[in-house]
Amino acid sequence: MQDLVSLREILRTPKKIVITTHAKPDADALGSSLAMWAYLKKKGHDPKVITPTDYPTFLNWMNGNDEVIVYEENVELSAKLVKEAEVIFCLDFSALGRINDLGDLVKNATATKVLIDHHLEPEYFADFVFWDIKAAATAVLIYKLIIGLGDREYLDTCIGECIYAGIMTDTGSFRHPSTNKEVHMIIAELLNLAVDVSRIHRLIYDNNSESKLRFLGFALQEKLVVIRDLYTAYIAISEEDLKRFDSQTGDTEGLVNYALSIDGVVIAAVIIDRPDSVKLSFRSKGDFSVNEFARRHFEGGGHLNAAGGKSNLNLEDTVKKFIEVLPAYKEQLYQNYKLEKSLC
Repeated sequence: MQDLVSLREILRTPKKIVITTHAKPDADALGSSLAMWAYLKKKGHDPKVITPTDYPTFLNWMNGNDEVIVYEENVELSAKLVKEAEVIFCLDFSALGRINDLGDLVKNATATKVLIDHHLEPEYFADFVFWDIKAAATAVLIYKLIIGLGDREYLDTCIGECIYAGIMTDTGSFRHPSTNKEVHMIIAELLNLAVDVSRIHRLIYDNNSESKLRFLGFALQEKLVVIRDLYTAYIAISEEDLKRFDSQTGDTEGLVNYALSIDGVVIAAVIIDRPDSVKLSFRSKGDFSVNEFARRHFEGGGHLNAAGGKSNLNLEDTVKKFIEVLPAYKEQLYQNYKLEKSLC
């Protein structure tokens, strides 16, 4: 972490602060933002969380949720707050394009900007950059920042719950390779704060609507395609499919993991027809980099084993493009398949 002494001095006196995160925030994005919000409030600041878009209702339980401002629903207020801010925290995204129209507002703001993130290849627009691709989640960095600023005593159950939600989800319930010793040490500290981990798991994973579960069944039964000789599985969802099941924000989250869980699959994709463009979500096993794959072919990026992208082609042509680029990776996918099966 860079220059904590200078940041501590900036935060020594009350400031107007904006905290923002990427579009369609997940538990790490929102949890990190609301943990930072609660911490800064306890420090005597005036923080506001602004998300570019809405987010899944299964995250509404987080402390501070009622105070979140959704940019798409409050453009004028959001612009005013960004303009007046003295400090802007940018959490869980590496480039301003990830916050949609908020990007230009943040770029042009006179505020001191703080980037806290764990994605690959950050865009260096901030005055302070706390960036670590080895961090299991941005929530890990929020925890370490609070400790690094000498404010361990400000941690409480509510802050701990938000941090736990971010770490739990970004590690795939502690099964991804990013789940290291540091993660478990932090979780142990959160348990000391009386964080109810079982309750948080239920609120996030066992809080489905009936339509979401029916959509999941439909997607797996009707839309799942497995290409055995390319170690690939994908699910393509049309706009009509989403409408049929009254799909809400968050209903497609995690769908790609079902495709990746198939024996013999090294790369999985969910390809969804959205109003502005076709969105793609990638997951992989081993050292096959879907970050590189997404950057090269679909204007995206992310992590080694988890990335996203987009396409301005229609859904059918996007699927066709995805399938057409795969043969160039066949040997690499095969080698990862062999390694996955040869572990002692």
